[in-house]
Amino acid sequence: MIITLTPSKACGRIQAPPSKSMAHRLLICAGLSAGTSVISNVDLSEDILATLDCLRALGAKVTCKDSRVIISGIDPAELSHPASLPCRECGSTLRFMIPVCLLSGQEIRLTGSRTLFTRPLDIYQDICREQMLYFEKNENSLAVAGKLSAGQYVLPGNVSSQFVTGLLLALPLLEGDSTIRLLPPIESRPYIDMTLHALSLFGIKARTVPGVPFLIHVPGGQRYMPRDLKVEGDYSNAAFFEALNLLGGDVQVEGLDENSLQGDKIFRDCFARLREGFADVDLSDCPDLGPVLMAVAAALHGGRFTGTKRLKYKESDRGAAMKQELGRMNVRVDLSENEILVHPGIRRPQEILDGHNDHRIVMALAVLLSVTGGSLTGAEAVTKSLPDFFNIMSGLGIKISFEQSQNKQSRNRSDER
Repeated sequence: MIITLTPSKACGRIQAPPSKSMAHRLLICAGLSAGTSVISNVDLSEDILATLDCLRALGAKVTCKDSRVIISGIDPAELSHPASLPCRECGSTLRFMIPVCLLSGQEIRLTGSRTLFTRPLDIYQDICREQMLYFEKNENSLAVAGKLSAGQYVLPGNVSSQFVTGLLLALPLLEGDSTIRLLPPIESRPYIDMTLHALSLFGIKARTVPGVPFLIHVPGGQRYMPRDLKVEGDYSNAAFFEALNLLGGDVQVEGLDENSLQGDKIFRDCFARLREGFADVDLSDCPDLGPVLMAVAAALHGGRFTGTKRLKYKESDRGAAMKQELGRMNVRVDLSENEILVHPGIRRPQEILDGHNDHRIVMALAVLLSVTGGSLTGAEAVTKSLPDFFNIMSGLGIKISFEQSQNKQSRNRSDER
């Protein structure tokens, strides 16, 4: 889908979209609970639908009614047959579900796009090799088999926190106690804290050990308890709408919890520094903010972003993607292994921008095009995390026209599933 934006200013009040990160965690916890849970304020994006499909494939009963998801959970250890889990393009779903699959002993195949399986899975591969578990990856699937063992897990702290979350979801269901030790430097700590909080909501005990460089103690023999919970607002997606305020807009985003553990709530501090002038920003704990912060820096005074090496392993190589598209807007971007330097000075692009099949690239570029005007292809990528993004933008007064391609219907979601 190609969209064309006419220069316009955003104005209005909106509710923050639901947190996709917390929704994944709550839904999986509900799917592992011995009973029926109701999770409300869920946006049925492609990523969330992937997690729900995987829970169904393991035997959970899932019903979606508007923004509520009703889940009757399962015990993966009771799975008596091989299964196939469709992860679509969602890295969170894939990495969260692998340890859960290793609770059953059955051979389970996790499927998805080729792009998904270019993301690193070495942590799990090493664990499976050490425990003599089956692990076979190809270009669009991964097969695992065998039962995960309780014990001591030592992981580098500078890899994706999704590996830690996956283990934290599964280890409480094993008979023995376990520990997870992260070797410094530790990145994305807020996401681990979010997981520990989600576990506690379902009655699972897992805690960091005081006085020990990051060590998590996970007692075994636990059971998830069903809960009725509401997903909190999402700082990560709210950032795209509040970015409009730095470009002349007047947008109020409501429904964000000031006490949230989300690491991306730091975006407001980052915006303030970028508004004042050229700023240095560390993305180690908030890599998902990379595209929108680069966009804001390009529109204002420029900025230097460090801790960027993990941007390569997202839906696209986000640093390279933003460099290419900002270049079409007359913005110079310098890339190095773990640093990105963005120079200021956006202009209307003379060619159609490319969304790189990446929801955050599309949303960041749309924010800039609301100022300069111009067109963007691949806009349907927003369905991955925020299907209503362009409806919300239009409701705020941003002038957008759509040209639907013949082979993609970006708004066709399976909400009834």
